[in-house]
Amino acid sequence: MKTICHPIDFPYAYPLSRLGSPESLLFFDIETTGFSGETDCVYLIGCIFYEAEAACWMMSQWFADTPESEAGLLTEFNARLKSCGKLIHFNGDAFDLPFLQKRCLRLGIPFDGFQGESVDIYRRIRPFKTMLGLESLKQKSMEEFFGICREDRYSGGQLIQIYKDYLKAPDPDSFHLLTLHNEEDLKGMCQILPVLNYPDTFRQELRLVSQELKPANQGLKPASQGPILILTYESACTMPLPFKTAGNLPGSQIYGEGFRILCRIPLIEGEMKHFYPNYKDYYYLPYEDTAVHKSVGVYVAKSARQRATAKTCYTKMSGLFLPQSPPLGQPVFQKEYSDKLTCLPYRQELLLDPWMADAYLRQLLGLPAL
Repeated sequence: MKTICHPIDFPYAYPLSRLGSPESLLFFDIETTGFSGETDCVYLIGCIFYEAEAACWMMSQWFADTPESEAGLLTEFNARLKSCGKLIHFNGDAFDLPFLQKRCLRLGIPFDGFQGESVDIYRRIRPFKTMLGLESLKQKSMEEFFGICREDRYSGGQLIQIYKDYLKAPDPDSFHLLTLHNEEDLKGMCQILPVLNYPDTFRQELRLVSQELKPANQGLKPASQGPILILTYESACTMPLPFKTAGNLPGSQIYGEGFRILCRIPLIEGEMKHFYPNYKDYYYLPYEDTAVHKSVGVYVAKSARQRATAKTCYTKMSGLFLPQSPPLGQPVFQKEYSDKLTCLPYRQELLLDPWMADAYLRQLLGLPAL
């Protein structure tokens, strides 16, 4: 087994206090000969941690220069694992940790698992893939998102054959390629930490600071056919890069930059219907095109009333309506009974409720409510 250990400069582009004290953090990444912990092996484990005595960040890498060295890697990593309180990785919950556990079991090495908190950057950012316009959630895609350049040009899959060739004929160039890839994965993981500002932003209630109603085609690009509601929110977290995305409601657009998020929502103008759920308790009046409760309908001539159905049990209202899906408030209005999109009569007071304003933004972005 070969061990590499040296100080590194940690890029403080993200407030580490949100993760924990530096002494408690352990960043790690592994390199393997395949995807199966039963039949493949781990040939390299790398870590970044804070060395309190030296007052600096350190990188350690354990490399299996022979097939028999794998057990040594696992033993060294397990010892380091016991000294940390929070483990930080990229998709390690799904791959790295289960793989290591299987290898320990296969080689008869005690593995108690990690008892602290696991921070999986991949899992945290996954709900925001569409919002950020990301084609892929691979770590290299995250690095490209932040404009991070690598010296390493190989993928983990491409390096498998290089490692197998190294075992047959060790040489410094192959060793450099194998360790460089792992080193840049680790450094890249630290450099993309600012991406956590996006999930951090939505882990707390966002504050609506303004709402503005613009008539059709008034200073808007692209031009609108009807009134547009402009909502502006503020967050306690600053987003590292701006984003622009289509919302989950028809025609809506969301823009984020710094600590502000702006939403552009086309309102629905005209006549909408409110459908009563208990239609068996109503009569439909075809001449008035409305439904009334039977307690009132009994006073209407039988020739001017009929039993209501689910599709005819409604009353109508004209005005401006705020789209929603699924319903966040009542009364719900629709164009027709079968429409999945529902609306609320729009009034400025509607979104003055902090919970309602925050929940509406999350609905636009397709995120769960707090």
